[in-house]
Amino acid sequence: MTQHDHEPHPVSRRRLLGTVSAAGASGLALGATGAAAAQAVGQDEPRPPALSTVGSTRVPFHGAHQAGITTPAQAHGHLLAFDLKPGAGRKQAATLLRRWSATARELMAGEPSARNSRNAQNTGIALDAGPCSLTVTFGFGRTFFSRTGLTDQLPDALAPLPEFSSDALDKSRSNGDLWVQIGADDGLVAFDALRLIQRQAAGTARLRWQMNGFNRTPGATSRPMTVRNLMGQVDGSRNPKPSERNFDERIFVPGSGSSSGSGSGSWLAGGSYAVVRRIRMLLDDWDEQSPSAQEKVIGRRKSDGAPLTGGGEHTRPDLDKRSADGSPVIAANAHVRVTAPASNGGAAMLRRGFSYHDGFRDDGAPDAGLLFVAWQADPLRGFVPVQRKLDRGDALSPFIRHEASGLFAVPGGPAKGEYVGQRLLEG
Repeated sequence: MTQHDHEPHPVSRRRLLGTVSAAGASGLALGATGAAAAQAVGQDEPRPPALSTVGSTRVPFHGAHQAGITTPAQAHGHLLAFDLKPGAGRKQAATLLRRWSATARELMAGEPSARNSRNAQNTGIALDAGPCSLTVTFGFGRTFFSRTGLTDQLPDALAPLPEFSSDALDKSRSNGDLWVQIGADDGLVAFDALRLIQRQAAGTARLRWQMNGFNRTPGATSRPMTVRNLMGQVDGSRNPKPSERNFDERIFVPGSGSSSGSGSGSWLAGGSYAVVRRIRMLLDDWDEQSPSAQEKVIGRRKSDGAPLTGGGEHTRPDLDKRSADGSPVIAANAHVRVTAPASNGGAAMLRRGFSYHDGFRDDGAPDAGLLFVAWQADPLRGFVPVQRKLDRGDALSPFIRHEASGLFAVPGGPAKGEYVGQRLLEG
């Protein structure tokens, strides 16, 4: 079984109704600026789960890849980063990853021991719930390697991202030694995992930053549909799918570790790189635009996500099509044109993230947007060239602000008996 297959959790251990159906693979597919939303990442034609099965659906912890990459994007998410405390090194980091991995495995499986009231770590937050498609994903930032004496294992591809003219980054909410991504289809289950991860870091690592996000709830629509972002735009229609021939080549580091750069050896085989960006949308400015003006910015119809050149949502945009006056139907700076793989030397990412809303700013505008998470085998061939192209001229740029950023190396999935990162920390 691959890591993105879903296993039914025994209903006899939970007060749940129904049996497990294949979970709808409606993972969030974010645009290269983060201004995009969901599309299936697990299946080409997903089926929506019955509401009675949402709680019992579980995702395997062990596998070739970590859960939370090709897993269908969940309704609730948390992203957080930690820095190792002074005096904490490789040994302490290994102990923490071993502890975190054990907790993630138990919670993702819905094992009773993980939520038993006799467990000193238990919070009681999710005692009545099943696993709810919970995933916990771990990654390492560039600074982790120097703080653990593992600089000889630092991948070249983990070099700092270049500065972009559109960046207005808050350094206190960027980067970090350790990165954790949590997702679940129940808010209490997601928070329970967040709380345990945070508590177990005490003494070894301090929280650097944490962000909360959300997506559409499974079964919320009458049929599987690509999710809309907070701009009301259908997006993510062209997100890579695991069924595509070169999907693994684009998203995962090969077994030799070669595309990850020198130094990584085999510890990153089967892993990936996650680019994380907090991108605020200027929703008041956006909502003042007419629907036709918004469509020109994106290059797609707002009603159904189809390209302005015609067809349906999944029709490939005809970037050569001209209007009667000779002008391109899809403008030269339209988001769909600027981010198209054909415009970026074939660069592609698996975009999977969460919308967020952190209240309102002093001027009354919503502090809301997208927690952009993009997965790729090499960010220098994935995220960077696309973002550079956006930097040179994207019609969407006036309506968004990049406010936080991070790049993390995410090891492959652990084998039975292993913890995440063991091949790096004990290799």
